[in-house]
Amino acid sequence: MGDTTVTTLEGREQAAANPVAERTGPGRLRRLRTPRRPRLWFEILLIGVSYWTYSLVRNAVPEQRAEALRNADWIWRLEGQVGLAFEESVNRAVNGVTWLVVGMNYYYATLHFVVTLSVLVWLYRSHPGRYAASRLVLFSTTGIALAGYYLYPLAPPRLMRGQDFVDTVLVHQTWGSMASGDLKHMSNQYAAMPSMHIGWSMWCGLTIFALASVPWARVLGLLYPAATLVVIVATANHFWLDAVGGLICLSVGYGIALLWYGHWPHTLPKQVPRVSPSGV
Repeated sequence: MGDTTVTTLEGREQAAANPVAERTGPGRLRRLRTPRRPRLWFEILLIGVSYWTYSLVRNAVPEQRAEALRNADWIWRLEGQVGLAFEESVNRAVNGVTWLVVGMNYYYATLHFVVTLSVLVWLYRSHPGRYAASRLVLFSTTGIALAGYYLYPLAPPRLMRGQDFVDTVLVHQTWGSMASGDLKHMSNQYAAMPSMHIGWSMWCGLTIFALASVPWARVLGLLYPAATLVVIVATANHFWLDAVGGLICLSVGYGIALLWYGHWPHTLPKQVPRVSPSGV
């Protein structure tokens, strides 16, 4: 009889202590790492503020024109040494087909944002349990890219000295880049490494490939970053090595999400796990 009483009291003491432990210990961390249903107003605010901050920081980075041009010359020599300096040939070949190059200019200017936001909306609506982890990948990738813009200013091929690259936006008078024409003073022209056109498009492509249920959508997911690579090279906005830099940033972004959630974003539950009133 006495033993039962003692056991019950001990159980009550542990139960009373658990809420405090969960608020300050592993329990609280576990709850923070558990995917929750995203709130629309918060996500809109977060994306808006984050993009504004990204643009502000990216454009506030000192342009360092001389260093950026030296780095571009070094990249060009390196690609030549490994036999993969093909950007100029692609740029001039595509420039000879007006409808194609104009289409690429608009692709470069618009799909970068449209497709990325569309994938975020799709995740929010159809995969709420995977949304936060996928968003963490995207935001981490972008944050790392900002550090790259500051530490390694790089001129795009179209601004190189002594080369025959064509600035396709200027030549064809299309609105295709914030770094060309009358808009060039509104953007840092020497933030080419890493390429977030590749980082974001590969994030979109992998997300669609992993989660889409329709085969043709999965194929399009894989084609999207491949097409983006062709566009950034053909319009002389990036070296192919800038694309490698974007992929490295994305890899780190996925690593951060894996460390935080303990799973790859696409392997998390599709729906947000239900939480009982007790919080378990």
